[in-house]
Amino acid sequence: MTLFPRLTAAFLLCAAPLLAQDWSDTAQNALDQRNAGQAVSAENWMISAANPHAAEAGAAVLRAGGTAADAMVTVQAVLGLVEPQSSGLGGGAFLVWYDAASGKVTTLDGREAAPLAATPTLFQDDSGAPLKFFDAVVGGRSVGVPATPALMEAAHKRWGNRPWAELLAPARDLAREGFTVSPRLADSVAADPERLGRWQTTRDYFLPNGTPLRSGDRLKNPAYAATLEAMADRGADVFYTGPLAQEIVATVQGATGNPGVLSLVDLAIYRVKERAPVCAAYRAYEVCGMGPPSSGGLTVGQILQLLEPYDLPALGPQSPESWRLIGDASRLAFADRDRYMADSDFVPVPVKGLLDPAYTRARAQLLDRDTALDDVTAGTPAFDHGWNRAADQSIELPSTSHFSIVDSYGNALSMTTTVENRFGSRLMAGGFILNNELTDFSFASHRDGIPIANRVAPGKRPRSSMSPTIVLKDGAPVLVIGSPGGSRIIGFTAQTIIAVLDWGMDIQSAISMPRLVNRFGTYEIEDRPETEALSGPLQDMGFEVKRGAISSGLHGISIADTLTGGADPRREGIVIGE
Repeated sequence: MTLFPRLTAAFLLCAAPLLAQDWSDTAQNALDQRNAGQAVSAENWMISAANPHAAEAGAAVLRAGGTAADAMVTVQAVLGLVEPQSSGLGGGAFLVWYDAASGKVTTLDGREAAPLAATPTLFQDDSGAPLKFFDAVVGGRSVGVPATPALMEAAHKRWGNRPWAELLAPARDLAREGFTVSPRLADSVAADPERLGRWQTTRDYFLPNGTPLRSGDRLKNPAYAATLEAMADRGADVFYTGPLAQEIVATVQGATGNPGVLSLVDLAIYRVKERAPVCAAYRAYEVCGMGPPSSGGLTVGQILQLLEPYDLPALGPQSPESWRLIGDASRLAFADRDRYMADSDFVPVPVKGLLDPAYTRARAQLLDRDTALDDVTAGTPAFDHGWNRAADQSIELPSTSHFSIVDSYGNALSMTTTVENRFGSRLMAGGFILNNELTDFSFASHRDGIPIANRVAPGKRPRSSMSPTIVLKDGAPVLVIGSPGGSRIIGFTAQTIIAVLDWGMDIQSAISMPRLVNRFGTYEIEDRPETEALSGPLQDMGFEVKRGAISSGLHGISIADTLTGGADPRREGIVIGE
């Protein structure tokens, strides 16, 4: 079981370009260590985040005695500045928290909500046909209530110990003084100039003088600095009432050609919700994640429970049989996801039934064969009452960001954060991108006359694949993990958990290994030399195979006698710990 780890280092050296160097030697050393395929070890605290500026700022908070919740506030504020294509104050997030003092896992839902004026036909044309994806995305129609600021504040009030304003200062100062544009940000701008150029504020920021930002450019954002100043003074309320809230609404409703229906009332009534964590038993572990409106915790949990009867540790990562089992377990879980999962405040979701060991054992028997499943349909989990629903028809394209933190007090935090599509709606207010999260709803409201669970409704939160996860053993955390990547997030997260728990990989090797994902029948395989030996056998088993680039963004921490961290070489992230 050494092929993937042995070849990882060579991949890492060419996977992600080196960044423009305007950070400390500590961050550069962490980048060098990641590029050499080496996990980072530490005794007291650790952070793994998707950009060196964010990781450094969060590390400074932890070094000063802050909690993981304190560091999260700083990390998110910085990410929204230096990685605006992926997350920010105009988006939303899910947070999973392990509290060392109580031993309790808590999840906070900071998902954007649909405006009260939204209808099930929001993303349909006059004839009732679903809009083309980018016709729906670009402009105000797709914008849900920004939720990230409220989540940041809610977590800080519960678990923080550092002054709120202090935590926002690093991002404020970086916005004022400027930062060096990274290759990833520059590439994202270069790939989307037409859509970014539709709105003047966005155009002026990302395409100054009509030219896309380039790697190495110095970029300042005084509007973002002013927003953080206001947030430091008044808290998250500045996003939900007052001049900034008015600017957000005016931007959404004034998006010529594709206005939205977001109102000041929608902002004023938004609340972060504490949800019960979804925990699935897997071998000697408990895998805890986010429940509805996320499908992440349920679907990751189902995949693992479907695989539990099979000896993946003995098969190993090079066995086509391992990947047949993983691929078809994922297909079965995704069939249930599309049928049953949505915002449980609006539709009943059979959470207990979907993770009932008797149900998953029965579904797992479908995998007891030598070839790929011919047809995959949703199962019939135990339900307290019936509701006939059709399979979902939403579109999820990858963007998003993830970070994992363990503090010196033993608390652990896993948070996945997003503006949905790259650069969200392409609208900006207050120096930040506004999300296009509403396009995570199904564009169709019914199929063959049967309602779809994840259809649009006023105040409803769209279903998500974000899968922030904390794995426990004997009640204590052993792994903190998550990823961006649209609906592939679920497969990325499940695969990494298997690699660590079943195949004994260190966290960096597990994160760096080739990605193989099967959601709907086609086996997507990362085009790497290590996977060539798997493609043919999987085709012989009956899978359609598609090789190509697959960009995960996993950031994780393994917890044992010491902390060990890994960052995805496909992105710009690093690990810092002491």
